[in-house]
Amino acid sequence: MGTEGSTVLSPLWRGLPPIAPSAVSNSASCALPPRFEAVRTARRFTRSTLQQWDLPGLFDDVALVVSELVTNSMRYALPADPMGTAGEAPVRLHLMRWTSRLVCAVRDPSEESPVAGEADAGAECGRGLFLVESFSDTWGWHPLAGALRGKVVWALFRLPDALD
Repeated sequence: MGTEGSTVLSPLWRGLPPIAPSAVSNSASCALPPRFEAVRTARRFTRSTLQQWDLPGLFDDVALVVSELVTNSMRYALPADPMGTAGEAPVRLHLMRWTSRLVCAVRDPSEESPVAGEADAGAECGRGLFLVESFSDTWGWHPLAGALRGKVVWALFRLPDALD
């Protein structure tokens, strides 16, 4: 994926301290089917990846954020024909690890910006982006450019005992 994870994710780095190429550790990506079972798949992929990267202690927070981002993509971003013309999975989870940071990013086919809901006390939905904001260090989104259509919604986690 290169030193910044991906050119698709390059807007993520604007305004953040630069990451030296030597600090790049790992990246992993998972295509998700256009079904709500994808949330379970994303959580399993996240658990496995964090265990491989020796970061199992981050699982609860990262998995909650991944679940919310994937759920939002499944609920609000899928078109009537979710497989599209190219046959590629419409939603993709990316996990990227550096010495000091972990980023989870979900790419989907919608160009609409994510909107934080205002949930009533008894409501079962409308809190997803509030949870993403609460459990990650920062989050954001950007539309895709060029031949790619859609957007990427990402959340950044600073790793414990990390040195920038």
